[in-house]
Amino acid sequence: MNADSRNAYLAAQVRKILETTPEAKLPVTYQQLAEVLGLSPPRTIQRVAMALEALMREDAEQRRPFIAALVISRRGEGLPAAGFFDLAVELGRFPPDPAQHASAYHAEFRQALAQR
Repeated sequence: MNADSRNAYLAAQVRKILETTPEAKLPVTYQQLAEVLGLSPPRTIQRVAMALEALMREDAEQRRPFIAALVISRRGEGLPAAGFFDLAVELGRFPPDPAQHASAYHAEFRQALAQR
């Protein structure tokens, strides 16, 4: 299995986990998700982030809320890592102004939760 296939497989696993995790347990951290996936070092968080980015691209293409919004950084004051916001802006879903990112994220989180 090549790297693209592994990432697609991991992304599909991540989507299934996020769709079936009880609402009361959301959001989850990147680390919690890595543990549920059974990933081991090295680069566990990087692999989770790459899978989430693949899901964001897929969701943008399908005009769905970002299911990746259900995953946050444990250091981010209840927000995802910077890469989430960078890609959301790149995909045209979030405003470029970082001052608006937290409110855009909270709206996206609610939509992702409601649509999963």
